[in-house]
Amino acid sequence: MDPFAVTRIGTTDIEVTRLGLGTAPLGGFPDALPADVAVETVRTAVADGVRLFDTAPLYGHGRAERHLGAVLPGIERDSFTIATKVGRLLRDVPLGPAAAAWEGESLYRGDIPPVNPVWDFSGEGVRTSLEESLERLGLDRVDIVHIHDPDEHWEQAIGEAYPALAELRGAGVIRAVGAGMNQSEMLARFAREGDFDCFLLAGRYTLFEQGALDELFPVCAERQVSIIAGGVYNGGLLANPGPGITYNYIPAPPEIIDRALRLQAVCERHGVPMRAAAIQFPLAHPVVAAVAIGARTPAEQRENEELLRLPIPSDLWAELRAGGFVRADAPVPGE
Repeated sequence: MDPFAVTRIGTTDIEVTRLGLGTAPLGGFPDALPADVAVETVRTAVADGVRLFDTAPLYGHGRAERHLGAVLPGIERDSFTIATKVGRLLRDVPLGPAAAAWEGESLYRGDIPPVNPVWDFSGEGVRTSLEESLERLGLDRVDIVHIHDPDEHWEQAIGEAYPALAELRGAGVIRAVGAGMNQSEMLARFAREGDFDCFLLAGRYTLFEQGALDELFPVCAERQVSIIAGGVYNGGLLANPGPGITYNYIPAPPEIIDRALRLQAVCERHGVPMRAAAIQFPLAHPVVAAVAIGARTPAEQRENEELLRLPIPSDLWAELRAGGFVRADAPVPGE
């Protein structure tokens, strides 16, 4: 599979490579990362042919956007697509119940700026967030803007954030409106009640779980909404299953690890790294335009590219289906 093959987002004229760079790791997730390594990872992705970059103010509390801003302004603007997110403003407030963090703590480590994320899905918050992202990115525009993690903020997200983004799209300020979440149910509701171009779906359509097939993917197919698949390793589970590995940002329970190890054993019987199957699987579905994969170093970026290129025998997919790891209604590569 060609990592740099180009496809289109929804009904827009936005073109993306099948492999995109997810930038949460560049912000210091789950461990600190030197700025020079992060910037060199972006340079490697650009040099190799990646033309889709996914970021957010949350990632490193602004650091990930600034790392992209050290590279992207130096290349032809029309040669790449960048997506950022709204719903959290970075402000000088302490972490705690009012901060939009993970259970009151930041997921990011290292030299994090002295600001913390605060929920804001208002129209004014959307416009302010976008302006601040552009400053950090060093760009005069972004292509895709996602409503970020509005799980507990549906009313404001659909009633204020979405109309503000739709207005910006109508004015040509942005090119596409999306939402980025770790669940599929609310994204399906967004698809039915708004005019969205794409969604970033993290961890919910993977080699490990395919619940998005029930509701989200059918409505996306009907309304021509593209999916960018993130979290294809389910938070590390499909990269290195074992004691202490995370799943959905928390330590994976034993039964989850056991299932991942059984899945890995099937891949190994066919001589295929489980990560290769995990990175290629989502792209077989016609609504999935791209995968956004995080990388912390240039070596990791190049490894992701090679995993996407690796030939996978059809017998592996057949055994994964027979073993109940891949649903019968889930397309697989090569079909």
